[in-house]
Amino acid sequence: MKRGLIILCYWLLAFTATAQEKQINPELLNQQWPSRWISHPEGPQRDYGVFHFRKVFQLTSVPKNFVIHVSADNRYRLFVNGKAVSMGPARGDLYNWYYETIDLAPFLKAGDNIIAAKVWNMGVHAPVAQVSNQTALVVQGDNKEASIVNTNNTWKVLRDPAYSPVSTDNGPRLRAYMVIGPGDKVEGAQYPWGWESVDFNDSGWVNAAAIASPAPFGKGTDNLWTLVPRNIPQMEETQQRILKVRRAEGIEKDEGFLTGKKAFSIPANKKVSILLDQTFNTIAYPELLLSKGKGASVKMTFAEALVDEQGNKKNRDQVEGMHINGNYDIFVADGGDKRLFRPLWMRTYRYVQLDIETKDEALQIDDIYGMYTGYPFEETAKFSSSDASLKNLWDVGWRTARLCAGETYYDCPYYEQLQYEADTRIQALISLYVSGDDRLARKAILDFYHSMVPEGLTQGRYPSNRLQVIPPFSLWWVSMIYDYFMHRDDKAFTAEFLTGISSVLTWYKKHLDPEKGILGPMPWWNFVDYTHVFPNGVPDGADDGNSSVISLQYVYTLQQAAKIFDYHGKSQQAEQYRALASKIAKRTYELCYDKSKGLMANTPEFKAYSQHANIMAVLTDAIPKAAQQALMKRVIADTTLGPATFYYRFYLNQALKAADLADLYYGQLTPWRDMLKMGLTTFAEKPEPARSDCHAWSASPNYDFLATICGIMPEDIGFSSVLIKPALGELSYANGSMPHPKGTIQVDLKRKGKTGLKAKVNLPANLKGNLVWNGKSIPLTGGVQEIDL
Repeated sequence: MKRGLIILCYWLLAFTATAQEKQINPELLNQQWPSRWISHPEGPQRDYGVFHFRKVFQLTSVPKNFVIHVSADNRYRLFVNGKAVSMGPARGDLYNWYYETIDLAPFLKAGDNIIAAKVWNMGVHAPVAQVSNQTALVVQGDNKEASIVNTNNTWKVLRDPAYSPVSTDNGPRLRAYMVIGPGDKVEGAQYPWGWESVDFNDSGWVNAAAIASPAPFGKGTDNLWTLVPRNIPQMEETQQRILKVRRAEGIEKDEGFLTGKKAFSIPANKKVSILLDQTFNTIAYPELLLSKGKGASVKMTFAEALVDEQGNKKNRDQVEGMHINGNYDIFVADGGDKRLFRPLWMRTYRYVQLDIETKDEALQIDDIYGMYTGYPFEETAKFSSSDASLKNLWDVGWRTARLCAGETYYDCPYYEQLQYEADTRIQALISLYVSGDDRLARKAILDFYHSMVPEGLTQGRYPSNRLQVIPPFSLWWVSMIYDYFMHRDDKAFTAEFLTGISSVLTWYKKHLDPEKGILGPMPWWNFVDYTHVFPNGVPDGADDGNSSVISLQYVYTLQQAAKIFDYHGKSQQAEQYRALASKIAKRTYELCYDKSKGLMANTPEFKAYSQHANIMAVLTDAIPKAAQQALMKRVIADTTLGPATFYYRFYLNQALKAADLADLYYGQLTPWRDMLKMGLTTFAEKPEPARSDCHAWSASPNYDFLATICGIMPEDIGFSSVLIKPALGELSYANGSMPHPKGTIQVDLKRKGKTGLKAKVNLPANLKGNLVWNGKSIPLTGGVQEIDL
């Protein structure tokens, strides 16, 4: 197979497209690196530990370029002459261990320089999203001059005794699945303050131990990590001020210190509690600057929402009668001036509570703020309409999407920070439409490809240090590839996944019931939606056989795969997929369609009915076209059907569009409006009671406002032509613009009477398409055109 060569070529192409835009010395891609992976010679290699590495080196002058490549296990933060210059590595796995490429020249000076790295291993407390081998650091210069900083036994290392893990009981304490890693406790008196500066005395440190030769992809015979270039940009970090003090106990309330311009003093031998409110949900590295107060303890607790005595959330703005319960960090002051505490990993919060206990010296809070972090998406799309309230939905949706995007997409930033296919498909579409940046989407498709198990399925989430297989999510992975295929002209990239797609579809084919012709019993976790009628998200018939919902999702995916395989010249396989899809759809209709009710049942037993089964029936045309409008009207009106939650309402809208009922979308936004009424500033995982207040799969309005209301969609593969099919609903006008690989698509849409439309469309040069309104199609070309229908 040419798979290795294809992947290596892809990494090279993808890397040059990142924000770093650094070229890599070809020799480093084709041989083991001269540097070494290094670690502490006596420190634990797979257990919890925080380590500081440093090397002083001399330069006679500052070079024009000084490019290095750096990585670590689990994580690192790199400093040059005291300035933080890189964090990483981007999360992957041992087969695809990412390294960052950085030009250090802007941070160097003539004479003595210091390169230093804080490296940590969370051991058994590590996030589930963190794959690991053992504690280690590698730095490799890109050329001979930069090789002076190569990691080897000339580097010095210290295991930091100041750190210990806390908040390790989050799951049972919060009664939720929470796997983001521990909090930090830092004893200031034991921390090596100034360790990253060139004049720090490291005479008590030991020389690092070389443990392995770094091997790039396709090289090496005994790799601990296989190195590949980072294919996404560095994460954003922007200072974000905390805005309010909502409550103060044991001390007078004072918000002055939140501005950073006024210090706040806590008297000696005092216990105080201060509740801070960011006023909106965020993800950031909180930074706390303290002076004096030797022995004082500051506990920082983070939460998306406060809870009552029974642990229930109410309106998210409510403070009275509510308290905080969340993950936390602890900092113990050493009495020094301007001591900066920053946790090793980012925290998600709207509320932050400071519980402070001083000893015999007053403690001074000099400053506190967050360094907002996340994938550096830019909001290039715009949307406005005659309903001004949609602007708030747009803003909250985009905040939700941004908080759920880092080195991977996250399902939720507070509890898991794991990348699941079902969430990621929706997130990737939002990214493409609102920012136009497709790099994280490409990385996600690759991540899931790398997760494949011998059975032929992808894992349900990845990267992950625990195995979880969710068969329907493997189908959504294929849908992700289809979406990318429709939105980007990137044949070489999609070709890489044909074998994986075939593997997934073959797994499902093996699980067809030979007598009934639809899916029989299936192993693993057959999650579809967290609706209350599906126990643990699993629909009727998934585990014991004959689920119409998943059978039709399989049909949906076969239909998409057929288009992909046709495009790649695999017409025979494409036709096989089409024929199989048609056969399963026909059998599902025959077995599960209840003619008396005019509904698709969840199984042939006709015991339960859901929106999900009928949504999929429309999306696959398992229901005859002539019956689809009546069916979808019943689906949104019949309250006896198992309801779709926020997540699956994405597919509800797709089915409305397929049935030519997209005008009903605007009236389906009540669940999102209700979340805003509850004080939510990001969209929740599911209806109340919700675990996660920020869940990316609920941010679909940011896609739908452009793709449904404005009606902007790819008309052909690779977005080579555009279809604009507006669905204004009750809106009198809507304006939208979105990025396209060739430029910007802009539409201004106004109703004329009950059935007319006045449209102004501006397409990039060399882009063609069609505007469709009330069954009439108008050709579009590049440039501005005004249409009066």
